[in-house]
Amino acid sequence: MAQINIRNTGETISGFAEVSAFLDKQGVLYEHWDTNQLPSHLQDKFNLSDADKEEILSSFNGDITRLAGARGYVKWDVIALSDSTPDLDALLKKFEQVHTHTEDEVRAIAAGSGIFVIKGSDDVGYFDVVLEAGDVISVPENNPHFFTLTSERKVVAVRLFIDPSGWVAHPFADPAFS
Repeated sequence: MAQINIRNTGETISGFAEVSAFLDKQGVLYEHWDTNQLPSHLQDKFNLSDADKEEILSSFNGDITRLAGARGYVKWDVIALSDSTPDLDALLKKFEQVHTHTEDEVRAIAAGSGIFVIKGSDDVGYFDVVLEAGDVISVPENNPHFFTLTSERKVVAVRLFIDPSGWVAHPFADPAFS
């Protein structure tokens, strides 16, 4: 299950109900999907073929189509990052810059782990959402954030989009970010 670390106070929030309630107050969708839907041969695989990616999408099809229908997503894909990803560190530097999007940024973690750093309300400031397999998050449009890997340095995630052209980031310079 996800865990939240509030940067300004050092407070940690854990447990499904507590994490859900906190994120809901920040306008962030949080769900947890059953990773047992994923075939065992894909549960710890981070170097994926196109066929593997299609199998992951097929495995989570019920959850994906439910969420897409409820929130207007029209396209989805799978991204896999690990130390075997070419130029991983350069790619992470691109991700690890505060930015916004003109649509929600949705990630469903199928395997591994990752961190969304999100700007919360004025009384909260920036907080980290540490995600594990099964965690699903949707950062609202125009909300400053970025994604990075945990020390595990591997993740497989389903991404859902409203705009068929996919992921477009708009840099967000914020002196409050630390």
